Parts: sequence; structure tokens; C-alpha cells
Amino acid sequence: MEPIEIGLIVSGGLLVMVVLGMRVAFAAGLAGMVGLIWIFWSKKGYDPEDFSWALTVAVKTAGQVPHSKISSQALSLIPTFILIGYLAYYAGLTKALFEAAKRWLAWVPGGLAVSTVFATAGFAAVSGASVATSAVFARIAIPEMLKIGYDKRFAAGVVAAGGTLASLIPPSAILVIYAIIVEQDVGKLLLAGFIPGAFSAVVYGLLIIGLALSIKGFGPPVSGFTWRERFASLPPALPILFVVATIILFVYNPFGGDAWGTPTEGGAIGAFVVFVMAVYQGMRWTQLKDALLETAKLAVMIFTIIWGVLIYVRFLGFAQLPAAFSDWITSLTMSPMLILVCILLAYAVLGMFMDAIGMLLLTLPVVYPAVMALNGGESVAAIDSTFGMSGPMCAIWFGILVVKMAEFCLITPPIGLNCFVVAGVRDDLSVQDVFKGVTPFFIADAITIALLVAFPQIVLWLPSLA
Repeated sequence: MEPIEIGLIVSGGLLVMVVLGMRVAFAAGLAGMVGLIWIFWSKKGYDPEDFSWALTVAVKTAGQVPHSKISSQALSLIPTFILIGYLAYYAGLTKALFEAAKRWLAWVPGGLAVSTVFATAGFAAVSGASVATSAVFARIAIPEMLKIGYDKRFAAGVVAAGGTLASLIPPSAILVIYAIIVEQDVGKLLLAGFIPGAFSAVVYGLLIIGLALSIKGFGPPVSGFTWRERFASLPPALPILFVVATIILFVYNPFGGDAWGTPTEGGAIGAFVVFVMAVYQGMRWTQLKDALLETAKLAVMIFTIIWGVLIYVRFLGFAQLPAAFSDWITSLTMSPMLILVCILLAYAVLGMFMDAIGMLLLTLPVVYPAVMALNGGESVAAIDSTFGMSGPMCAIWFGILVVKMAEFCLITPPIGLNCFVVAGVRDDLSVQDVFKGVTPFFIADAITIALLVAFPQIVLWLPSLA
């Protein structure tokens, strides 16, 4: 049996295990191990005496891969970014952000929902975890919206959808993972996420205002805040701006010259600043312990997925499946842009059955080379490329599109993780309620993705300056 055939059979088995409910990390690790043993044994003609040899080689290969990849310095950003988010919660920055957004934006139609979206966007700038963002604002924003008559399902949908912005707005753990998989510059990818993330928040806000204007009593505005009260709400939220400025300066120096350091160093300094703020706000030892434990749990979960999938990815290399898929994609007679749209739609379907990180880790080793081949290659100059951009810029553009699709998958049934988190925090809501509430935001996400595809400079302007 040819390696490609083995690759297809094992990959099919992996999808079956995931659909049946096995965790992606374990399904990918098991599929990778079985595939490696099968590949090596097939090279010996399936001689029973050589099975132990194939098993030994597969185990050694599987053991070396996680260490060699996980030891990458860039991955140290993930626990740092997650820690920033949990410390920011205990520093009271989430309440300060929501209060500031409420005083400045609640006067518009659907004002509290709009305030929630922009508050989650602000919190996303210090937190790389969508789940944490949704959990925090489910406690803060939903009660406020319910008090003035919002439908509880829509209020929950606003929080679940707003939480997805943490996947795109730096610091973003998913963007770091994407950069590691495709071997692209982490700093440029983080920069590329700022404008699309803010753009997504604006589209969400406009959607809410449109619904409030067209449906009577949908989202009554909240007024009565004086200018004095509005300006008084800004100082407590200033640490967010400091952390954002720190990360930007350690990725790209807008004043000219080299960046001040690496993204890892910027993330560490940002975590220290938020820690000082949390201590100043009276954070207790038990709260610090909880923040560290939650960070450790989420980081371990992410790294476990990475370990399992990396074993599967190494098997894919031996099976030659990425190269075969790339050749097949480039041989299609459809236009490259139509093929790209089909790939993004496939991510939307996969997201119904897999979590965002696992989905990207499993698919990118196969899909990324195909997209680069469509553009003409990773090193192609812009003048020769299909999509009108150089190879590295195409990698960044495709990364933002894929991460935006991952955001979309966080609120799609049946396993939209953010929806489960919001329902878990609120006793008065079922998962079905939250899924109904996020339905309008599917339209907003579709519009955002279409505009990012049609106008790549929304993504590429900032990284092109670095």
C-alpha cells in the first residue's frame, strides 16, 4: 500500500474518532502513532519479524517531535498572554472597561450590547483567551442588559460573540500557534491582528445598532451620564492601553528604529504591569493562586493538543499527504480565489465538530502549502503572485482569515465552546438559548470575512510597516 493511501485511511480514522467524541489531542496522537508504525512496517514488506523495529522507530520519532517543537521560544508567549488575562480580571480591569464603555457608548441604540462588544475587545487586548473573556463578561454584562429589558438569549449571544475577539486581537494564543506551524514571523502576525480585530468589533456594533433601530424595544439606549462621569471612567482603564502599547513597542517601533525587544519580552512585561495593578487593587494570595492555576490548566490543555497533533503532523510528512493535496489543489481549473473561499467554507464545517486550536493544528500542515502554491510559492514576489501579494504577506493574510474562521467556530453549534462557557456561568440560560442568541453574529462574521478577502490591505497595512 502506498504512503498516500495509508495517510488517507489514518486521517479518515482520526476524523471518525473526533466525531465520536475523543479529544483532539489523544485522537491525533493515537492516529499519528498508528500511522507511523504502519508507514515504517510497510517499508519492510509487513514482515512480522520487523514489526518490533517499526514500533521502536515510531516511538522514537514520536518522542523527539514534541520536544523539538515545544522548546521554541515563541510558544512561551502562550502562558504569558493567558496569565495577563486572568490577572487583569483580578485587577478589576474588566469592570473598569465595561463601565467606561457603558458611560461613553450606552446612549446609542442597543447601547449596553454595543458597550459589551467594545469592552470585550478592550479586554481581548490583554487576554489571549476567548473562553476567559466570555466567562468574565457573562458575569458582568449580562445582568446589566437583563435589568433594562434585553432578551436573555441575545444578551448571552453578545457576550459569546464578543469573546471571540480575543482570538484575533493581540495578544492572541491562536495567532502564535499559527505562526509556529507555518514558520512565519510571530511579531508581524500579532500586528496584523489589530485592525481586523477592531474592524470585527465595529461590524458587531453596527449590527446591534441596526437591530435596535429596526426592532422596537430591542435594545433601549441608556442615558444620564455626564461628561465628568465619562472622563472619570477612563483612568481605571488606562493600564489596558499601557499593556497594548508595550506589546506594540516590543513588536514594532512606530517611532522608527528597531523594536524594543521580542514579543515574548513584551508579553512578560505586560504580565508584570497587570500583576502590579492587581496587587494595587488588593488582590489576595488566594486570587493569585487561582489566576496561576487557571493559567496553568489552559496552557497545559493547549500544549497537550500541540503535542498530540505534532505526532500526527510528522506522520503526514512521511505519508506525503501535504504535497499531494497541494498538487491536487493547484491542478483544479477553478479560480484561485474561489478555491480559497471553498477552503474557508470547509473550515466553517470542520468547526462544527472540532475546537479551534485542534482544527488549525490538524489542517494547516496540509492546507497551508496548498494556499501558498496557489499564490505561486512562499518566496514569490508580489508582481508574480496570484493574490497580488508576496509569499510572506500571503501567509499573514491567510493566517488572519483562518483565525477569523476559528473565531466563527467558537460560536457555531454543536460544540461552540464560548456558548457552553456562557451557559455554564449563567444558571438561567441553556446552551440552546446561547446558540439562538449568537445567530445574528453569523451574518456579521460572514460580512467581515468577505471584506477581509476582498480588501487584503485591512490585514496587511500594519505588518507591511514593520
